[in-house]
Amino acid sequence: MGTCDDLRQYGGAHAYFQTCPSRPVLALLTSKWALLTVGALQQGPLRFNALRRLDGVTQKMLTQALRTLERDGLVTRTVYPTIPPKVVYELTELGHSLTGLLTAIQDWSEEHRDEVLAARGTYDRRAAAEVEPVRPVGDQ
Repeated sequence: MGTCDDLRQYGGAHAYFQTCPSRPVLALLTSKWALLTVGALQQGPLRFNALRRLDGVTQKMLTQALRTLERDGLVTRTVYPTIPPKVVYELTELGHSLTGLLTAIQDWSEEHRDEVLAARGTYDRRAAAEVEPVRPVGDQ
């Protein structure tokens, strides 16, 4: 963002700095599958196949999201010694602390969905309109 060395004087957060330790946390919070997985786990522990029912998620993306969430301390993975092994994922206390933010994002998304879609439509119609070349004065 510009050439300013310290955005805090303008109300900016540390996360605006590339070297800020909060950047990886911000990256986690902008991961679609991580957030949807946390949202699904709000109701309680789930097995992998139940989480696979998240619309559109691939096995690979869900596995990556769960590993990241576990690594970052938001999810615990418990393996029960059965045949086949039973694996259950559950939010940690830290993971549960994120659910208020997720609810706020969901509420905002639902409240402003029509406005965002209308703005997209307006933008797309303008972008699709044929652009007339500018003619120099005297070339008529």
